[in-house]
Amino acid sequence: APKPTSSTDLPDINELIFHFIHSVVEIWAGRRNASQVQAMCHHLIFADLQRKAGQQKLIGRVRKIKVTEPLDGISETTVTIRYGDRLRVVAIRFEGLDGRWLCTALTLI
Repeated sequence: APKPTSSTDLPDINELIFHFIHSVVEIWAGRRNASQVQAMCHHLIFADLQRKAGQQKLIGRVRKIKVTEPLDGISETTVTIRYGDRLRVVAIRFEGLDGRWLCTALTLI
């Protein structure tokens, strides 16, 4: 079973999320291969990401990132992304497991 890890024993979540969301936006636009973030995703999230690869016509521009840690070793983030004249929100959840951050939820709203 996966072993929970405290956020004090994990890399900086802010930097990880910044790079992760930019990669995801490029994957959704079909400009990046989903396998580049596979190590950071739960297998169900990765499968969903592969299924949605290339569905967006534009590469979204990240506007705002808000990171909260409701519990030690859990990070929940909302990201505002602009697609042309439309704003969308991405909800992300990372959990500290086995000494690394793992994305366990990723939803484009």
